[in-house]
Amino acid sequence: MRVLVTGHQGYLGTVMVPLLQERGHTVVGLDSGLFADCVLGDAPANPVTLATDLRDVVAADLTGVDAVVHLAALSNDPLGTLAPEITHDINHHASVRLARAAKDAGVGRFLYASTCSVYGAAGQDAVTEDAVLRPLTPYAVSKVRVEDDVAAMADDSFAPVFLRNATAFGYSPRLRADIVVNDLTASAFLTGRIVVKSDGTPWRPLVHARDIAYAFAAALEAPVDRIRNRALNIGTEANNVTVRDIAETVADVTGAEVVVTGEYGADPRSYRVDFSAAREVLPAFVPEWSVRAGAEELVAAYARHGLTADALAQRFTRLARVTELQRTGAIDENLRRTRVGVGSA
Repeated sequence: MRVLVTGHQGYLGTVMVPLLQERGHTVVGLDSGLFADCVLGDAPANPVTLATDLRDVVAADLTGVDAVVHLAALSNDPLGTLAPEITHDINHHASVRLARAAKDAGVGRFLYASTCSVYGAAGQDAVTEDAVLRPLTPYAVSKVRVEDDVAAMADDSFAPVFLRNATAFGYSPRLRADIVVNDLTASAFLTGRIVVKSDGTPWRPLVHARDIAYAFAAALEAPVDRIRNRALNIGTEANNVTVRDIAETVADVTGAEVVVTGEYGADPRSYRVDFSAAREVLPAFVPEWSVRAGAEELVAAYARHGLTADALAQRFTRLARVTELQRTGAIDENLRRTRVGVGSA
């Protein structure tokens, strides 16, 4: 298939593109490049790229495309809280326009990167895709709205599927440090301490970036009637863990000290997830990565590529990166680039 991957220069896209290429797909990337140079290690090769803001995509950009893998978004809760209106403009409105453009261009499949954070404060029971959605942040709200609006477009010729990814972890050449496993492992690596500022009790479902890539590949290649207009939780029950569990696993791998301050109290975002539907619908997708294996991989990558505290705080933290691009005038107040080559929406 000819596959357009939006956000291909981001954390997940950088892992996903080579996997799709290895499986014989022709990949075209679409990215505004905000995070293209947030690299730890060797710079990854890019496919043919449309250096376009997601908000500017039109149907003509999608001519000849068989499927869209839509990853591009403002991707974390602090950044969404800083700019909620822009978050909804990019994550919600631009995503829906992309889906309409794809349908108008005759694209048959639309794979959307949603999130398990749509479940919000779900309590102790493992939630299925039919659970009531309780999004607690602008980021999660935007994902729910896209699912609703794009689902309404589905028909015999247009098959969207909504992959609700658990919280990602693991090494990518375009690293993100502001996700829990990557962050705690970096702290352990750099300081020998892991500081948990909540009470450590919230549940988090986790999934490795490479397992997410395999899930998308499986959805791309599955019989279309199996995935049409489905929401699927992506991850494994074995990685439903508490924040304290994560800290203790990272400590066991690194020898770091765990300090639970509890200063932020109990995080209301707490949910465990049932992943059985994906096992039924996508039998080719079998998650392989445990939290421990991911922490071991990250420590090795941090050491091999010389992660520093400054790079952790600035280059690999989304909010700090966007703030710096605004400070230097590389992007404007609407997060649009003001000059070419500043680096992924």
